[in-house]
Amino acid sequence: MLLMALPNEHLVKFSQYKDAKTMFESIQARFGGNDVTKKTQKTLLKQMCENFNAPSTESFNSIFNRLQKIISQLAIMGENISQEDLNMKFLRNFPSEWNTHVVVWRNKADFDTMSIDDLYNNFKIIEQEVKRTV
Repeated sequence: MLLMALPNEHLVKFSQYKDAKTMFESIQARFGGNDVTKKTQKTLLKQMCENFNAPSTESFNSIFNRLQKIISQLAIMGENISQEDLNMKFLRNFPSEWNTHVVVWRNKADFDTMSIDDLYNNFKIIEQEVKRTV
């Protein structure tokens, strides 16, 4: 069953194992890395999150997708960022034509608890208005 989940190019490497436990351990070691590589990866992801920056020409969709990818990878590694910090990081990187809307949303009462997905969806609704004014 485990072999079915692997890409074809890896089947030969793992088909030698006779029981699921040793096969799974080998798969984890191969694709998950050891403790040192996990720690290094976690540190790198934290730095990427802390230093997250978007050029003024980047769309808010792209900003969201890049930030979401980093956050998801950190969550997989057991590292969580507060909702307020995440939302602020997202809004800080919006292009200047969004400034009015960014200020309004930063001052919303539930800003610190609103999920980044809800924030993104609200800005998705506003997007057409912003595009008309540019």
